[in-house]
Amino acid sequence: MRHHQTVLISLFVIALSAAVAVAGVPTDQLRGQIDKVIRILDDPALKDRPAERRGEVRKLAEDIFDYPDTARRALGPHWNARTPQQREEFTRLFADLLDRAYISKIDLYQGEKVKYVGETMDGDEAIVKTSIATKSNTEVPVDYRMHLKGDRWRVYDVIIEGVSLVSNYRSQFNKIVQTESYDSLVQKLKARAATPAASPPSR
Repeated sequence: MRHHQTVLISLFVIALSAAVAVAGVPTDQLRGQIDKVIRILDDPALKDRPAERRGEVRKLAEDIFDYPDTARRALGPHWNARTPQQREEFTRLFADLLDRAYISKIDLYQGEKVKYVGETMDGDEAIVKTSIATKSNTEVPVDYRMHLKGDRWRVYDVIIEGVSLVSNYRSQFNKIVQTESYDSLVQKLKARAATPAASPPSR
């Protein structure tokens, strides 16, 4: 999980100087949003205000990711049985979970670089393929599944070395619902949200 965190963190803080091999609208829109994140991270006025800086990054993450659809996919077959109020609550808790797992740890970024290596489109679905160069000189393939919502391409899943973020969470959530209950899953997510996030280690 730590390795996956490092890769996902890189989504928000990478230096986008690498050449784009195949650039289409999905890639361009994703890159444009990440450019905004980089400007926030480079803003000297926010350097000493990490909570505010993470809040600004979270706002952009909500624009990059389709949280409601990602939450629906992560909950899997248990989504259909939920009321509109339950779906709204789960989406909020799931977004908070991703925030605590990844976005709140942007200070752990260590200069990983990304290359945009390809893009495939099928109607209103697209996959933006990237490769992240780690400090150990290894290349980690990361694919972003996106779909068109209105006039915007939004990310609904991230696949790291063949492992889907959505599928990983769906497996965990499904086990809890089946062995305990949906209410138990919600309580666990609420308890996680109520626990203070650990501060990143100083460099």
